Amino acid sequence: QVQLVESGGGLVQAGGSLRLSCVASGRTFSTYAMGWFRQAPGKEREFVAVISWSGDTTSYADSLKGRFTISRDNAKNTVYLQMNSLKPEDTAVYYCAADNWRGAIGATSRRPGTYDYWGQGTQVTVSS
Repeated sequence: QVQLVESGGGLVQAGGSLRLSCVASGRTFSTYAMGWFRQAPGKEREFVAVISWSGDTTSYADSLKGRFTISRDNAKNTVYLQMNSLKPEDTAVYYCAADNWRGAIGATSRRPGTYDYWGQGTQVTVSS
């Protein structure tokens, strides 16, 4: 069992930055691939980024490449999402998720149904 707790959301002006954190309970964090998703009101949950269990491989939604960076610190059981040059359309609840998968990051890593555990989400609001 893995419990995930996100933090770091808030209100920021367009062009600003935020860093989200997700702390995982349990001693098996380093065996999980970790993903970030977001969901805006009235929209489906969408993939943001994923990082492999080792941290060696990352993948991003095409529209977010260059602005968002995912990273992890296995010693701290924490995964991060650095978000720069934020836009009003980035406004959403951001969720971290854990996938008990030590294989290669691929297309399935972009699907919410792939993930075994989810956090409660943290709200990010970007004002224009």
